[in-house]
Amino acid sequence: MLATVTLARPLRALPVLGADLPVTLADGRITNHVNLDYAATAPCLAAAADAVTQILPWYASVHRGAGAASQRSTLAYERARQTIGDFVGARVDDHVIFTRNTTDALNLLARALPSGTTVVGWAGEHHANLLPWGTTVSLPVPRTSGEAIDTLDLTLAGLTGPVLVTVTGASNVTGEVWPIAELTEVAHRHGARIAVDAAQLAPHRPVSLADSGVDYLALSGHKLYAPFGAGVLAGRADWLDSAAPYLAGGGATAYVAAEDGGYRVEWNEGPARHEAGTPNLVGAVALAAVCEALAESDRDALTAHEAALVERLREGLDALPGVGELRTFPVGHDRVGIVSFAVAGVPAPEVSAHLATRHGIGVRDGLFCAHPLSQRLLADASARVGADLGTSAVRASVGLGSTEEHVDRLLLGVAELIRA
Repeated sequence: MLATVTLARPLRALPVLGADLPVTLADGRITNHVNLDYAATAPCLAAAADAVTQILPWYASVHRGAGAASQRSTLAYERARQTIGDFVGARVDDHVIFTRNTTDALNLLARALPSGTTVVGWAGEHHANLLPWGTTVSLPVPRTSGEAIDTLDLTLAGLTGPVLVTVTGASNVTGEVWPIAELTEVAHRHGARIAVDAAQLAPHRPVSLADSGVDYLALSGHKLYAPFGAGVLAGRADWLDSAAPYLAGGGATAYVAAEDGGYRVEWNEGPARHEAGTPNLVGAVALAAVCEALAESDRDALTAHEAALVERLREGLDALPGVGELRTFPVGHDRVGIVSFAVAGVPAPEVSAHLATRHGIGVRDGLFCAHPLSQRLLADASARVGADLGTSAVRASVGLGSTEEHVDRLLLGVAELIRA
């Protein structure tokens, strides 16, 4: 029996744009578009669009002008920083630095590490948290949360000097939530710091640097219903203030003077040190508007709604022959609104094309910028199903605005393809 969604209160208070977009199917029929690709880029929350509309008439230089528009833009930018800092539970002495996205934020942190820092991570990370670090201690993908904790504990016991542990908050392939609190406790017990890729976690669950003890957190606005090109790196100030600026240019400088055929530069401290150039005011304002709207919402109701949809989707896929779900941890492990699967005998691009052209559903197929993990999980799923599931998968992801009808339409489309 498919799961039934029960809500503590209606979710209409957080509408997203594009919920009623008409699309033309291959047979000429017109239907409403079903967006099940939130994990790639979430739709725009109406609150973000409204905030952008309000600031655009005042759009002007930030931190650089004395006029009324510039002053208002500067105030909006710094208020956005504070709002986002509150949303992620930033501590008093943390920095909240605006970036382009999670990838940009983690690359910034990689550039800011003290000399000789050892980076410890898992082989199953998204490429954004796999590639920026250079040489790392790569831990095997665990089978359980307990294994992840124990392996980290054993590894850190043998390391000296500065150490940074990097880990995803929730997998972009499986949606599975990692044991961040426990990993943070282990890291700190060994004198290490920990950075969390919260790109998939923050849109679905509350996150707090102060409550969790996490040292650094990165997220993307476009995953968080604010698709205006802004992301954030938030966390401990000391490494960031000691590092060379991520970008060299105006805004990062306190003073520049010509000297001996070159330039003597005094760099700013604080977030400005790593925000050279004209900042993305619109992106910052949009992201802050979403953070404020989510913070004021009933997060428990949103989580329950999403969990019921995911359960309905997983149960429906499990009932279909030759369909294998990708997962790292046991079946009942906590997860956010992401389910990846493959169909025996039908390449993933054909599945996604069928869903799009015959049912008006948008999903993603591929290896989801986490190639090592996706390839391993495909092999595991093939073994469970007893059939070759191919070399790539389909990912369906839900969020604000997703409904039972959307899930059921996808299940109908996959079942139709299997019967063909």
